Amino acid sequence: MDALDPANVRIITTLGHVDHGKTTLMDALLAANNIISPRMAGKMRYLDSREDEQERGITMESSAVSLKFQVMERTADGSRSPKTYVVNMIDTPGHVDFSSEVSTASRLCDGALVLVDVVEGVCTQTIAVLRQAWHDRLRPILVINKLDRLITELKLAPIEAYHHLARLIEQVNAVMGNFFASERMEDDLRWREERERRLAEKKEAHADETDAAVNESEEFQEKDDEDIYFAPEKGNVIFASALDGWGFRVGKFAQLYAQKLGIKEANLRRVLWGDFFLDPKTKRVISYKHLRGRALKPLFVQFVLDNIWAVYDGVVINPNPDKVIKIVNVLDLKIAPRDIRSKDTRHLLSLIFTQWLSLSTCIIQTVIDVVPTPPVAQATRIPKMLYPDLYETTLEPKNKVEEDLYASKSGPEASVVAYVSKMFAVSAKDLPENKKRPITAEEMRTRAREAREARQAEADAKESGQVAPSPIGYTPPEAKQPEVVEEPTKSDLEIVLGFARLYSGTICVGTSVYAVLPKYNTALDPTHPSNAKYLLTANVDGLYVMMGRELLPVSQVRAGNIFAIKGLESKVWRSATLCSPNELGVGDVPDPVKQKDCLINLGSISRAAAPIVRVALEPVKPADMQKLVNGLKLLSQSDPCVETFQQQTGEHVILTAGELHLERCLKDLRERFARVEIQASKPIVPFRETAVKAPDMAPTKTPNAPRGTIKGTSSQQVISFTIRASPLPAPILDFILQNLEIWKILQHDRKIQQGHIIEEEEQDTNNYGDVIRKPTVTAEHFWDVFAEKCREVGGDWEDIADKTWAFGPQKAGACLLIDARNPKPYASLRRRLQRTRSEEDGIEIEKIIRDFDNHIETGFQLATFQGPLCAEPVEGMAYFVEQVDVDKGALEKEMEQNRMSQVTGSLISAVRDACRNGLLDWSPRLMLAMYSCEIQASTDVLGKVYGVVAKRRGRIVAEEMKEGTSFFNVSALLPVVESFGFADDIRTRTSGAASPQLIFRGYELLDLDPFWVPTTEEELEDLGEKADRSNIAKGYMDAVRDRKGMFVDRKIVEFAEKQRTLKR
Repeated sequence: MDALDPANVRIITTLGHVDHGKTTLMDALLAANNIISPRMAGKMRYLDSREDEQERGITMESSAVSLKFQVMERTADGSRSPKTYVVNMIDTPGHVDFSSEVSTASRLCDGALVLVDVVEGVCTQTIAVLRQAWHDRLRPILVINKLDRLITELKLAPIEAYHHLARLIEQVNAVMGNFFASERMEDDLRWREERERRLAEKKEAHADETDAAVNESEEFQEKDDEDIYFAPEKGNVIFASALDGWGFRVGKFAQLYAQKLGIKEANLRRVLWGDFFLDPKTKRVISYKHLRGRALKPLFVQFVLDNIWAVYDGVVINPNPDKVIKIVNVLDLKIAPRDIRSKDTRHLLSLIFTQWLSLSTCIIQTVIDVVPTPPVAQATRIPKMLYPDLYETTLEPKNKVEEDLYASKSGPEASVVAYVSKMFAVSAKDLPENKKRPITAEEMRTRAREAREARQAEADAKESGQVAPSPIGYTPPEAKQPEVVEEPTKSDLEIVLGFARLYSGTICVGTSVYAVLPKYNTALDPTHPSNAKYLLTANVDGLYVMMGRELLPVSQVRAGNIFAIKGLESKVWRSATLCSPNELGVGDVPDPVKQKDCLINLGSISRAAAPIVRVALEPVKPADMQKLVNGLKLLSQSDPCVETFQQQTGEHVILTAGELHLERCLKDLRERFARVEIQASKPIVPFRETAVKAPDMAPTKTPNAPRGTIKGTSSQQVISFTIRASPLPAPILDFILQNLEIWKILQHDRKIQQGHIIEEEEQDTNNYGDVIRKPTVTAEHFWDVFAEKCREVGGDWEDIADKTWAFGPQKAGACLLIDARNPKPYASLRRRLQRTRSEEDGIEIEKIIRDFDNHIETGFQLATFQGPLCAEPVEGMAYFVEQVDVDKGALEKEMEQNRMSQVTGSLISAVRDACRNGLLDWSPRLMLAMYSCEIQASTDVLGKVYGVVAKRRGRIVAEEMKEGTSFFNVSALLPVVESFGFADDIRTRTSGAASPQLIFRGYELLDLDPFWVPTTEEELEDLGEKADRSNIAKGYMDAVRDRKGMFVDRKIVEFAEKQRTLKR
């Protein structure tokens, strides 16, 4: 890689909703670099290198490309000289199933081209990618794409198009304003808490001083939101049509018209967008206040849109070669007469526009102007990566590594820090070293000469009757046959490479570096037991510059570049930070204690969407099981959003983000990673179980006791207990669900304080099917706010914060075990966490009861992990342990006979069954996993969309018409269990005019009792004894029970009285 000045390097990504033109835009830039033909730009979609990407027309994997551009710039003395820039670009998918690819790409970049389709406007993924760019502190550039649709499809007049564009920019700015506002509110809250804490400390320190002296504190620093918005006059908005290969900023037209109008270019740029008009008499620019009722066109319409509309009118809408010749002459373009008279209007259009408003020139100029250079960008982005809780924009470096990082230094002594954001697999035969080298002209001439000599020698030999030996080592095919058998296996292997960016230093092939895994804790020593396994040494076996599907080998890479690295296959799972003290690496005998200063952890990448679609896999031939296991391992490593594991049942399960993602993963497994025939089960969808208070419930199971009360005993009646189940009130349940992450942090910190080494498996508790939520409290205030919520609810719930014994399932869920024993609770989780032991009582029996507390908690965890309806996790239930009695005599007898294991085992089972029966004492309900579904459809197919949604038990939440278009935005909620084949169904019904985006949105109660049967006279009259209308909840429940091999209450003969005629 050339040693370019870091100030001439830019790193950007393309972000946007699916089908908004990201890959087409990249084609225009590749054509400008002569990688593809300009005629193929927009049609080829070069960066969609997978076969299924080309078939479907959508990107599924992010791919990188490094492009060189020469830009003419004015020097200090006024002359113009060329300057070379390298732009590293990453093209990302827009489909919601591949949103994790966006997270991995944006982590490596400094700027983003945010594409918005001018007709479809701001869509769900547009908001998601803008949030990602905001979170990663990227400098965004707004590209309003597909402007040609306003002319050819919507047939808008230039003035209507101007108002449409103004509204669109306003919508995007509203999204940015929301991010800014929410961040400011968080800042404000944090500042207040910090201020109160400081004041409390000050008060304690100066208890004698007056209050007046205590209250002096600095003011809250207001932040300016001026630079976060998109405004054409600022130069961070591009108007483009990637398919036709044109794009411009207002500055381009300001440059063209400045001389003509006699106005300074900078002044004209400021007024070319907005409500500014040209007074035809005075030839001066006026604002809307001075219109005085005259119907003048805004400058943007008059000077920009009118001209573009004229070109489209003359070329595409009403083809007129004379008008085109006039336009070409006025614009001083060089176009051959045969092209002007060509019938291929699209080609002529792109010829005119690429010379007049070149898209690649516009994009590159904008990127150079707007996106900061690596040294400038890293000063604001790296502190946020190192300290995620940091709220200042910049930070002073604390050591040499940070100093090198913030300034993106690339000297020989600069610390090497690279971040691998994901791993990706390539076929071994696609690596440059394994490819056939193209032969040079000189070699071709040599071979031709040798062939001629050989033929001549043969001819001479024939004449003399001898057989001449061939100088070209020709071997008959029979001799070669035995060797061919083993060949394919070597070249068809999949090699895993790291997709990385070098933040500082220079990395060279052949050196060794430290691979710091995301769970490495920099606060602890490198040799600490919990750190040792997260610090590995890796050899740099190869470095490559990525050019879409091609890889170009290089010997070294300097700071500020994107590259692929070979040699991490068995070391790095998905992401890691690569470190070494300098470009020589860590040496043959690395000493992490001595080189501790160079170690740094840039963290892991948070997933944007939780994977929800779970499928069990097995090979068609059982003998291929090992190949499948190896293939799953490779797939999981090379795809950031896949999870693969083996269930307790022995099934190999794959977890994906959606149906399309699942299809791609299965295709990869069959064709690339496992290379065996695979059978996939039907998708396994998660449910949740809960109970509600219904108007007509069966009598309680325990007479003369509150509903949900269940009494139970262990074997030999040694221990008897009473547990009461009750649905959690909504405010408490919402609070727990919102802050489960905080609760997990509290638990994790507690274990570390006690000196436990947290196992990886234990740390990653199974969050299958949980939606990722933003916590509402900090770890310090968790218990206080929880107690406040309980007091708000009142009644039985007033003091449960201090009585909470455990959360479940898996010690971190939305169910509570509450210690309601009298006179006081023994097992308060809050007190345990705060390390205050309850006063020890001398009564021996209480100590004995406390010995069984763990077993009661285990029974509760089991009951909430597998509920009574279909063994799915329980949510929103509280279990009050009201009484635990121990028969001391029976206990001693059991101890003497060494049967304590039976007592504890039966106690766990009894508590589990009591909790399950307590739930069934109320009115049980299933909770369905729900997708929120966004569909954009035109008016003529709207009815068909509604039909498909209704058929799949979805419901429409909102619909709104996009102003100035015939499109409707439909928002619906759809059960995940009904969603398979939904996208294909909608596309088929609407002939491809509508396609949905499905995003997991959590769980929703299905208000149907699975055990309901008609009982009242009205119900029997309406539905008959057999309930002709099937119970949906029972259908779902039975399907899950069936899948898990549990008993299903199903009638074998449904209608015995009906005549059956057996077929012969």
